[in-house]
Amino acid sequence: MPAKRLLSFLLHALLFFFAALTLIPFVYMLCGALKSKFDFAATVFLPAGDGWFGIGWDRLTLENFTRLFTDLGLPRALHNSLLLASVSSILTVLCCAMGGYALAKHKFRGQNLVMGVVLAALIIPGPLLLAPSFQLLYKLDLLDTYTGLLLPGLAPAFGVFLFRQSMINSVPNELLEAARMDGAGEFRIFFELVLPIIRPMLGAFLMISFMGMWNNFIGPQIILQSPELHPLSVALNNLKGIYGTDYGLIMAGTLVSIAPVMCLFLLLQKEFISGLTSGAVKG
Repeated sequence: MPAKRLLSFLLHALLFFFAALTLIPFVYMLCGALKSKFDFAATVFLPAGDGWFGIGWDRLTLENFTRLFTDLGLPRALHNSLLLASVSSILTVLCCAMGGYALAKHKFRGQNLVMGVVLAALIIPGPLLLAPSFQLLYKLDLLDTYTGLLLPGLAPAFGVFLFRQSMINSVPNELLEAARMDGAGEFRIFFELVLPIIRPMLGAFLMISFMGMWNNFIGPQIILQSPELHPLSVALNNLKGIYGTDYGLIMAGTLVSIAPVMCLFLLLQKEFISGLTSGAVKG
């Protein structure tokens, strides 16, 4: 028993150390967002003073957050990011689930060819597709529109392959055949039978898609030329000045940008963890 207790204590101490190490950048960011320009350059974390623990609590300020939401037009960029990430994640999950369902549970001519194209697309680096995508969107007159930003990423090969594997392992063919014998159509089977079964995968990929669009930085800069259409990732980059940079302001903007993603993860963490392991055991 003493050996097990010692091992448990060492394991928890190691986990606590790595957890504290992970939180240090977030603490630094929070402290930087609450400091003035002078205090940001003078101290690493909280400003020194005569308050508790030798900290100048009276020198902390919310000026950086006030400037973000009043002078710099951050609410518009935040609204753009929420709109883009929400619409993109929902449509991407739906399209990938449909593609994975067709490849996993239906037999059609050219199925092997389609699957080969999906697997081949997995190894193509995304930046190589920027130039042809830009040219295609230009010919379709979709530049400087949200449609042009959303359309190329609605059915990524990774998502289609992920849902295909999940449905092969989680959705039994006998259940689908029984539903067809009862007169259910394919759309009803998909929405009322298949999607509830793979709900953990839906939650996991929904969060992955949301984070992908929320953190998308290169795509909006290439496709969206109008500043009023820019999402939060581009707006934060524009906070950098020509002759100087207000790092406290950038820290405050970064905190605002990670808050929605953190809330989404806290809401979907169970689905995310179970979704990543849902296809591990065939059943």
